[in-house]
Amino acid sequence: MNTRSVILAVVLASTVCAKAQDLAALPLLKTYRAERISSYARDGSNLDGDQRDPIQPGETRVIGEVSGPGIITHIWIAFPSTEPYHLKKYVLRMYWDNDPLPAVESPLGDFFGLGLGEYHTFESGPISVGSQKALNCFFPMPFRKSARITLTNEGDEPLRAFYYNIDWQKYEKLPKDLAYFYAEYRQAVPNHGSTSDWSSNRDAKVNDALNPNGDGNYVFVETEGRGHFIGVTLSVIQNQGDWWGEGDEMMFIDDRSKPAINGTGSEDYFLGAWCYGGCGLNFFGGQQPTFAYRLYGNPVNGGDMRGARWTVYRFHLDSPVPFEKYFKMTIEHGHANTRSDNFYSVAYWYQTGPHKLRQPLPPVKDRVPRLINTEGPTVGRP
Repeated sequence: MNTRSVILAVVLASTVCAKAQDLAALPLLKTYRAERISSYARDGSNLDGDQRDPIQPGETRVIGEVSGPGIITHIWIAFPSTEPYHLKKYVLRMYWDNDPLPAVESPLGDFFGLGLGEYHTFESGPISVGSQKALNCFFPMPFRKSARITLTNEGDEPLRAFYYNIDWQKYEKLPKDLAYFYAEYRQAVPNHGSTSDWSSNRDAKVNDALNPNGDGNYVFVETEGRGHFIGVTLSVIQNQGDWWGEGDEMMFIDDRSKPAINGTGSEDYFLGAWCYGGCGLNFFGGQQPTFAYRLYGNPVNGGDMRGARWTVYRFHLDSPVPFEKYFKMTIEHGHANTRSDNFYSVAYWYQTGPHKLRQPLPPVKDRVPRLINTEGPTVGRP
């Protein structure tokens, strides 16, 4: 078995394939067999997507189960549903090598960057949403013995059709240093801000607060083992006015007591600047610009009033963050955790062993986005 070819296939399947040097590797002969898990109609009819057998409320449907060794390279999903917030009510799970616990567990929409339960088209490297409502994922997902993917309908209505293509590569053997793909959903509805007695982020009790060690930060993921962190998607509902993103990211790497990496502000971590033009600064003539790039983006920008909705993402494909025994990715909710907004997130990473510090998936009724009355300011920055 040509180990170099397997690693190369992972690289080409990953989101860095847009680089010219990776295109140059395309002529190299491949050693895998191309496979696909699909919802096509087995009888040759046009009734694809299990139209004869809708996924009922409360039902978990296995949409794919295969034997390895292999690497999933692309997932495409589309379906018709009129149920409100169905993107928060359908749950996607993935299991590797007969592990009874899922390596991926997330509301379907959140996994694909749609954390507000509503569709919007955007393109990043690993995930994208195309017209019309087509969900795509390009994260490479290795497995040695088996892969199993399920969908659970936690809504109130049957899902009358569910279309998918899951492309994967079959190998004779995978290198030992290929880690497993993980993704975990978390939320805070709301984050518990340290005070509601403030009117602006400029207030001294907000601006001068101290939080050197990340106490009370929002946690995207906490895990034990060896691996590397590759990014997050985050959606926000502002329960308070003014700018939600004064919080700093803090990464704890193999040391639980203090962060090894500190940031300077939420929009800075997500590679924007100056509140993305959405905090009353009027840099852009009152318009709220959005953008979606390969490694970072802000595809939903709602301004700085109470009720504003946001979505941002950041992928560390250029330089994943490695850890040997422990990792925790956190961010402040407002400077020194003074704000009480709603956060909905998915963290993505690779590691070699099982994920032992997982958080249980919240009940479906708690996942549906809603405004919370947390007091505090209601309007944006003057």
